[in-house]
Amino acid sequence: MSDREGPQAVAPGRLRQMEIYVTGAGGKRPCVPVDAAALEAKAAHSMSAEAAAYIIGGAGGEATIAANRAAFDRHRFVPRVLRDISKRDLTIRLFGREHRAPFLLAPIGVLEMAHRKADLAVARAAASEGIGLVFSNQASVAMEECAAAMSEAPRWFQLYWSSDDEFVRSLLRRAENCGCEAIVLTLDTTLLGWRPRDLDLAYLPFLRGLGLAQYLSDPVFRSKIPLAPPETGFRPRGGKILATALSLKRKGRTFGLSMGRMRAAVAYFTATYSRPDLNWTDIERLRGMTKLPILLKGIRHPDDAAKAAALGVDGIVVSNHGGRQVDGEIAALDALPGVVAAAGNVPVLMDSGIRSGADMAKALALGARAVLVGRPYAYGLAIAGEAGVREVIRNMLGEFDLTLALCGLAAASDLGRDCLEQAAISRPSAAPD
Repeated sequence: MSDREGPQAVAPGRLRQMEIYVTGAGGKRPCVPVDAAALEAKAAHSMSAEAAAYIIGGAGGEATIAANRAAFDRHRFVPRVLRDISKRDLTIRLFGREHRAPFLLAPIGVLEMAHRKADLAVARAAASEGIGLVFSNQASVAMEECAAAMSEAPRWFQLYWSSDDEFVRSLLRRAENCGCEAIVLTLDTTLLGWRPRDLDLAYLPFLRGLGLAQYLSDPVFRSKIPLAPPETGFRPRGGKILATALSLKRKGRTFGLSMGRMRAAVAYFTATYSRPDLNWTDIERLRGMTKLPILLKGIRHPDDAAKAAALGVDGIVVSNHGGRQVDGEIAALDALPGVVAAAGNVPVLMDSGIRSGADMAKALALGARAVLVGRPYAYGLAIAGEAGVREVIRNMLGEFDLTLALCGLAAASDLGRDCLEQAAISRPSAAPD
């Protein structure tokens, strides 16, 4: 429902301000910080060292994370005045569905590291705020349980293409059956990036049974768990062996698997998770596996965008996985204009580095149809569970609405390059048109 058409008397930006300021007159403060840096800092304090490293960290020296933020900082709005911005229309349409605003919550794996309610809390928050959610392939709660909590709210499913095609088909069937409206195939994680924060802690959550709900709830995956884990040549060493065993036991109890079966399931996951030989012919095969629209996530080069468009994909997501895969690569925002130009009529979305409603507006001005917001909602989850996610959504929506209005625009669709300082767009560090 748009602000122009709906009964809502106050637009999201003013509504959020009023909520904070009026309740604050009694001394109440927001349950999560509004400032992006403070939000991350408080979330880091709320999580274990392992969780903070996994959720906040990136590849290598984290130059890509820094580049993502620098790209947003480099672009500047040029607001216009004396325009009627008394009503705003934030809505967009994607694949036949009207969305309340041009953003969805991005897929983030292993959210049980942030909060025990994990994906279920996020699903409830997204539905209550009318914002779409992309279910993670590496979720901590099965997609069916999350879908049941979302009523008619929009949901998509992120797919990591396993080396087991039968399992992939099972995931796609389940996504269709639980009301997902699109498949987001992630292309940039056919191998796990080099992540020093995790490596220094020698911590990978999947080896403890975390983030495997889509697998452990899947009948095809369960049918293929071997009787015993295969030999890898390595053995767990150190004082946390018992903690790992307890984690596997707890997770096994949730999914009706013994400790031995859990160890074998984890081993089978590690053996089949990645698909390094994934190539363009597989994209054509994927079309035969699902009736849902297909988006390719992780495209950064214009030539890849042109190839995707030629193959008839339904959408593209410009993303560098939030800086988690390749250290020193191009910022996602810098890659966006070139991909948009090469994609033709194929809708292009974007993620990586988005921390505010103003960031969302800049991405739309550079050609994105919508954005996926990731880490901020995970931080809200870590701090205050479902309520924290809801507040982050409200803050993002409120700032986006006010940014739009104060730039002299009445609709999300009005955002374009003329809203930004042209010098920033033409600098050599930006992707070519």
